[in-house]
Amino acid sequence: MNYLAHLYLSDGDPESLIGSLMGDFVKGRVDAGLPASLRRGIRIHRSVDSFTDAHAVFGRSRRRIRPEFRRYSGILVDLYYDHFLARQWSRYSDVPLEEFSQAVYRVLQEHQHGFPPSMRRSMSYMVRNRLLQSYRELDGIEHALRGIETRLKRPSHLHQAIVDLEENHQALAEDFMAFFPDLIRFVRQIDRIDPDTPPAESGSGRPD
Repeated sequence: MNYLAHLYLSDGDPESLIGSLMGDFVKGRVDAGLPASLRRGIRIHRSVDSFTDAHAVFGRSRRRIRPEFRRYSGILVDLYYDHFLARQWSRYSDVPLEEFSQAVYRVLQEHQHGFPPSMRRSMSYMVRNRLLQSYRELDGIEHALRGIETRLKRPSHLHQAIVDLEENHQALAEDFMAFFPDLIRFVRQIDRIDPDTPPAESGSGRPD
């Protein structure tokens, strides 16, 4: 899943919010010296990514991506699902998306000194461009895709994949509606996982 979904699925504690994003920027065993809420956020992030990658509906969405962008289909569907979450936000939260986003940006700005360098750059970009709110619109998704392009090692023209979202908008929306309740249920029971057991890393290939 992409930024907005991970943030939504966190418990709202500032360290948990940060951990829900940091999972993309730290690899291997989680440092036991980190605060417990931060470790939990990272653990949940990784578990969410593993669950998502293995889910049949997510796989169906990936197959909707045209062959020329298929290698990036996991990244694309992650972002497309954030688009549908942003558009349907009031279905899942009583807190308006604008208010939620501003609270996240404040937390990120207050704690950025403790982020890994790659995370600091990405979070600065998120805050500067108000990405979370922008996901509601197709133009915002295209802008986000252009940002991802700059972090990929080879030329991708990934912003052109906005066409897949436009042409498959209804089908992808239905996929999201079928998938997201399963993910919410999974996260609600995730504390049954032993918190001292390091979670497996996702194989989704999400960019740092």
